[in-house]
Amino acid sequence: MSKIKIVVVGGGWGGCAAAIAAVKAGAEAVLLERTDMLLGTGLVGGIYRNNGRQTAAEEMTTLGGGDLFHVMDECAGHKNIEFPGHAHASLYNVYEIEPAVRKCLAGLGVKVVANASVVKIDKKEGKVLSVVTRDGAVYEADAFVDATGTSAVPGNCVKYGNGCAMCILRCHSFAPRVSICTLAGIEEWNGRKKDGSLGAMSGSCKLFKESLSEDIVRKLNDTGVCVVPIPAAANMSEKLGMKACQQYATKDFAENIILLDTGPAKLMTPYFPLEKLRLVPGFEKARYEDPIAGGRGNSMRYFQFADCAHSLQARGEVDNIFCAGEKGGAMVGHTEAVVTGTLAGNNAVRLAAGKELVELPNGLAVGDFINHVTDEMKRDECRGTKYTFSGSVYFERMKELGLYVCDPSETAKKVEAAGLSGLFARKIC
Repeated sequence: MSKIKIVVVGGGWGGCAAAIAAVKAGAEAVLLERTDMLLGTGLVGGIYRNNGRQTAAEEMTTLGGGDLFHVMDECAGHKNIEFPGHAHASLYNVYEIEPAVRKCLAGLGVKVVANASVVKIDKKEGKVLSVVTRDGAVYEADAFVDATGTSAVPGNCVKYGNGCAMCILRCHSFAPRVSICTLAGIEEWNGRKKDGSLGAMSGSCKLFKESLSEDIVRKLNDTGVCVVPIPAAANMSEKLGMKACQQYATKDFAENIILLDTGPAKLMTPYFPLEKLRLVPGFEKARYEDPIAGGRGNSMRYFQFADCAHSLQARGEVDNIFCAGEKGGAMVGHTEAVVTGTLAGNNAVRLAAGKELVELPNGLAVGDFINHVTDEMKRDECRGTKYTFSGSVYFERMKELGLYVCDPSETAKKVEAAGLSGLFARKIC
């Protein structure tokens, strides 16, 4: 009998997690990435384990899906730090993380194909049979994971944002994102900003450390965090409503420049006009690394997330597509992408093997998160909300339900009590 084959389209954190979950379940996994680097916005992210993300990471580890959190930990320049509204955060170095993830994938047997932008699918009798890349290569599989994300379409940045900000997604060079769910006829929805317009702007920028004052750089290197009050002449509080990352749309982030050390200096705001930024002491020579036009705008996200079941199976004309990362709903963050990608990859194998699909229980934070958000996405009024373990509405829900647990041993006991220890480490086929 031939080995079950899973094709994952999109090499962000969700896609990488899905591919890992598939090979650990016993399948052959091929990961198609449209650019020349993995991780997408994870290349300029870096924050994990903050607030409820600590709970999620530890639950996933006990569930047998902690591989990528181990990689993040190995690349972390700062651990267990605090910044406004966020406790016990870790920051991975964005310059080190992508090669480390590639090494992890290779060691597990995931085949990565870069510069592979999918533009077509072949489907028959309710199943996708293959996907086709721009260069005509055909990839057949028993099931597929759509991890194409909700950004990387230049027209959306122009129409709904402030124009192409020349970000790490590099869609002009590597071609725009194409949604596999769209090609398959799956119903999809768009997120909205507070004013009702579509999408949301990515929530942070990167500054060259070398362009900042010695005092700021020293503080970042020593502690991982630097908070600088914004003078009245440079105030930009109105930008907070545009953010995809609503956990950072608070008074502290409006009144201060908050920098985190992720290799470069991570500026926790969607954009900041350069002429205003240079009015802030220590930023007189500031220069943007990503996006290059960070003084004007940022990438636009939250277009085309799909109708998904709790198993993250896309619901529509075909039954063998699963969704990972933002594709599964308005879920913000690397941790959230790893959680959804792991479940999607595992369930893709289960479907192909004729096994019952898994839905994680609401008694675990990771289960409640997926189940709650996929339910909320069915309601039009909820698509303007962004969900994350680290803040805003979902973190409040975590606390109210008693799901926010910081002690890894207590987290492990909850997973063990549910009978799910090592779930994602078990062979299915």
